[in-house]
Order: sequence, then structure tokens, then C-alpha cells
Amino acid sequence: MSISISVDISTENDIVTARQKGRFLAKELGFSIVDQCRIATGISELARNIFLYAPTGKIIISSIVKNSRQGIAIVAEDNGPGISDIKLALLDGFSTSNGLGMGLPGCQRLMDEFEIKSELDIGTKIVIKKWLD
Repeated sequence: MSISISVDISTENDIVTARQKGRFLAKELGFSIVDQCRIATGISELARNIFLYAPTGKIIISSIVKNSRQGIAIVAEDNGPGISDIKLALLDGFSTSNGLGMGLPGCQRLMDEFEIKSELDIGTKIVIKKWLD
């Protein structure tokens, strides 16, 4: 049975809600405490980007199965300004908000799969996945 949870992101509290729901689902699916933290951190990074850069967006957290492997997928979608240079945004240290620049590159390192699509003035969609060992 597939489980899917959607959280609209418009306030900082929504970031916490998405993180908590993702961690709960990861625990229910049998992820280790370390992987639960990785998943929750990835969700936080993506949700924070929506909050900071887009007028509206959402996080969708789903259980997934592929070739009898179980995992979790997180989709972050927004209708923000888009990312003009994805390669630059994925470099450690790059930030448009005077942060540490660890958001997207850190998220990419924490997860098993990372996919990003962005169109200027339309929005961004990022899909991250973590598989159970």
C-alpha cells in the first residue's frame, strides 16, 4: 500500500510540519534513526527553499517500491522564480540568501537519488529518494 502526504509550505511552521511527517513516515517504513535524520534534513532544506524563494509550494512525501525495494520519495514543487543556473546552485558554498550554501548540495549528498527541474518564472520541482538497505 502506497502512502502519500502533502504539506503546503507558506510559513516556517509548515517546514517543521513537513519534517515531522517525513520523519514519521521514514520510521514507519523501517529506516534507521540515521536515515530518518537524513530524510528529515532533506525535507527541511527543500521546504526552507520554498519558504524563502517562492510565493507558494508544497512538499509531497510518499512511500515507494521499485524492484521489490522499498523507499521514500520527497517531491518539492513551487511556483517561484526558478533557478537560472542549476549547476551553480548545486555547488557547495553557493547561496543567494547569504546562507552557508549547503542546502541543495547537502540534500543531494544525503539522499540516494536527486533530480531537479526548473524553469525561469514558472517554478522548480525537486525529487529526492532514499532506499531501504
